[in-house]
Amino acid sequence: MEEEDAAKKAARKAELKKQKQQRIKESGGKRPRPEKAAQPPKPKKSKSKKRKDAHKNEGHHKFGRVMEHVPCPNKSRMSTLSIAIPGSIVSNAQTQELRTHLVGQIARAAAIYHVDEIVVFNDRLGKEIKPRFNYRKRDNDRDRDGDDKDDDKKGNNDEKGTRLQPSTDPHAFMARILQYCECPQYLRRHFFPMHPDLQFAGLLAPLDAPHHVRALDRSEFREGVVTEKKGKGDNPGSLVNCGIRNQLVEIDRVLAPGIRCTVHIEPKAYGTPGKSLKGKVVSPSEPRERDGTYWGYQTRMASSIKAIFDEAPFPGGYDLKVGTSERGDISVDDESFGSSYTKERQSFKHAIIVLGGVAGIEECVDADETMDISGDKSKSLFDMWVNVCQFQGSRTIRTEEALLISLARLRPFLFSIPIESKKKERKNLPTTVDFSDDEVSEESSSEEEED
Repeated sequence: MEEEDAAKKAARKAELKKQKQQRIKESGGKRPRPEKAAQPPKPKKSKSKKRKDAHKNEGHHKFGRVMEHVPCPNKSRMSTLSIAIPGSIVSNAQTQELRTHLVGQIARAAAIYHVDEIVVFNDRLGKEIKPRFNYRKRDNDRDRDGDDKDDDKKGNNDEKGTRLQPSTDPHAFMARILQYCECPQYLRRHFFPMHPDLQFAGLLAPLDAPHHVRALDRSEFREGVVTEKKGKGDNPGSLVNCGIRNQLVEIDRVLAPGIRCTVHIEPKAYGTPGKSLKGKVVSPSEPRERDGTYWGYQTRMASSIKAIFDEAPFPGGYDLKVGTSERGDISVDDESFGSSYTKERQSFKHAIIVLGGVAGIEECVDADETMDISGDKSKSLFDMWVNVCQFQGSRTIRTEEALLISLARLRPFLFSIPIESKKKERKNLPTTVDFSDDEVSEESSSEEEED
């Protein structure tokens, strides 16, 4: 029975195959296919257009994601605000990635609260960093005549000895990352060559400060680097790269190539045809003194807590010194906070907030051999000895956390004291039209190529 079924299936299969061959023969040797109705070709859509549509439809923010321009007080600010932080806090982080992130938090806090100077001081309590950094071996690093493994084993590779090594000093590491964060993105390639300390700098959140200007922004002030080129004319000035596409800025004087400077550019000068614009070199404090625009911070290193005050860059030093400690004799929550200082002096020119490390300011003073006072008398160094977080819910407050708390709690006090300032017209405050749905910043993307 099974043999008969198999024979029938084979015969049926042979018959179908014969019919198929007959149809192919009748159609001229080609397999006949059903005709499809002609359809117009679909228009091709570029990938950039797809991304653009997706950005519009998905994740749209009704009131805009970020501000087009950083809010400006529109009044002169002649005073400065400094903070002092021990570099030893970096050595407590387990990996270089965490150390970089920690310093990035400090840089962000400083930018948000208009800090003009960051002092990285040695509290004599830190330990050396033990970074783990391995250079990646590339094919173009090898000797073209052969492999260089034997040279590495013999110790004859001179290139290996000339490579930059990661910093073991936590203070130098912190200072380098702080300077990198503050530098506008289009100037970083000029002032920060490749260094092991900057291995994870690309992961940092950008400051997005007013002096981090985009290429198409018509900003009145810009940071730039002096090039070796000069302008044309009777009294040519140096040409400065200010991050403007396809154009340099000719300043009013000749400066040494390679230095960083602040340039004032008239808004009407933008769009002028030619390879250069006209500008004027001004002080980095000019934007702040003119209308209160925040223009970044300076980074300074101090060898001890005493050097913070002795090496102050301002004439007369700091006239308002605030020390923060959980053992402070006054709290920000007290009703009488700040009244005693306000009665004695109605204004300050240069204020500084000093924060301690893991052990606090008292231990820093005890460890400083150049000081003739003990740690329990640390408050004598300051005009105010403040507890910024009374009844804290944790046994300890980390320095990066104390920085944000201190700046937030002390800000109303610092700006409530009358400050010597020039009278400026009050401009309109930001409205909803000043916000956009664009990306937060272009800093985290790859840098623009130089022309």
